[in-house]
Amino acid sequence: MTPPHFASPGGIVALEIPLPDPVAVYARLAHLPRPFLLDGGAADAARARYSYVGAAPHAWVECADGVVTVDGRPAGADALDTLGALLKAGRARLGDARGDAPVPDGLPPFRGGAVGFLGYELGGQLETLPAPRAEGIALPDMAVGFYDRIVAIDHTAGRAWVLSPHRAEAEEWRDLLATPRPAVTAGEGPWLAAPGWRAGWSRADHEAAVARTVDYIAAGDIYQANITQRFLATLAPSVAPLDLYLRLRARAAAPFSALLDLGPKGGDARAVVSVSPERFLAVDAEGRVETRPIKGTRPRDTDPARDAALAAELLASAKDRAENLMIVDLMRNDLSRVAVVGSVTVPTLCGLESYRTVHHLVSVVTARMAPGLGAIDLLRATFPGGSITGAPKIRAMEIIHELEPARRGPYCGSVLWLGWDGAMDSSIIIRTLAMAAGQVMVQAGGGIVADSDPAAEYEESLVKAHALLTALDPAMAWPPPGVMAGPEPGSEAA
Repeated sequence: MTPPHFASPGGIVALEIPLPDPVAVYARLAHLPRPFLLDGGAADAARARYSYVGAAPHAWVECADGVVTVDGRPAGADALDTLGALLKAGRARLGDARGDAPVPDGLPPFRGGAVGFLGYELGGQLETLPAPRAEGIALPDMAVGFYDRIVAIDHTAGRAWVLSPHRAEAEEWRDLLATPRPAVTAGEGPWLAAPGWRAGWSRADHEAAVARTVDYIAAGDIYQANITQRFLATLAPSVAPLDLYLRLRARAAAPFSALLDLGPKGGDARAVVSVSPERFLAVDAEGRVETRPIKGTRPRDTDPARDAALAAELLASAKDRAENLMIVDLMRNDLSRVAVVGSVTVPTLCGLESYRTVHHLVSVVTARMAPGLGAIDLLRATFPGGSITGAPKIRAMEIIHELEPARRGPYCGSVLWLGWDGAMDSSIIIRTLAMAAGQVMVQAGGGIVADSDPAAEYEESLVKAHALLTALDPAMAWPPPGVMAGPEPGSEAA
């Protein structure tokens, strides 16, 4: 494969700019090809310090049906190898940030590189799994752009920069962002065309899938599997990806909020719009790794006493703690495949984290990468994440394939950035809208264990989907009778 052209070496030009709203930066750059927003500013800075915005990638990589393309040209079959080769090529041309290319002090950790998503079905390239389902949202299994020029924002320090290897490019964006612009607001709707949301299966189907999973656990096949349901709707013609993001950001902002515009196909916009609270993997340039799996959920309540009681109930739940512990053990095992022996530790087990609409149990697992290995090796050893597959992972994924009627697409994959210097940060794609071919999809579910109650698991999936579904259909009843009744004939997206 011939690498695409990247900018010549010379280090990073960092032009400081007045602290902006990351959404306003995205809106200013949205006319350029394939803009992205990784929006730490959507949540409190204690959990999400940085935001990054970019557009006009130098190279664009997609993987669909097992074929990898770079700028539309076939480039082989191994998606992660392709990403690794392009990162290496870009690093060689731009200069290694740890070596001959000096980096100004105080910059955020991502200074340019790859940004995009890995879809759940990309796991089929890493493990021997059944062929993906034919049905599903019309998006690739991977879409990643390579961006030399970005805007980086440090919300804690109150500072922001335009970063580029070329001063003229940095100055162009600095001047563009300095131009006055009206406030960015979502459209007035409607966001969905009639008849609104359609369920991918009925309540009875969902509960039957949970019961079947419990049977597999009783038979000794697995300890846990993550079973999900999806909701589909047709978008109103005028809705843009930024409209969807602004609707979600106002209702359910989270530390790994993201908007990826993948560029149109067949005249229709394609995008991943996410307000995920869950970190998948982070690794810094020195090889320090962190993952933060989430297992255990309760809804928030506007009454402080009831809200505190729900949080206490979650912390005391033996089922939820057992579910979390199983995934912690799975992630410890996955990390040990690429980590220094003895470096895998669990500094936090089943800690409580509270977001706008839900409480979660979150654990923290850390490690140090073995010499000679990097972020691509880490992804190869761990993707997809254990919190949205199950344990043991491969058997759980086989059962998910058997029970779920369609491809998950981006859902349960990962939004990520990969820096030229080897650093990476990534989310688990939950609390997300996938947009393609005029359709929008929401998916939600949970980990099933031996004592899971099918009715309770169904209700938990609705709690997780609630903010997303009502963001685009504010008038819908809750719980929505149409959703609980099952899909409409012919509702599947291509």
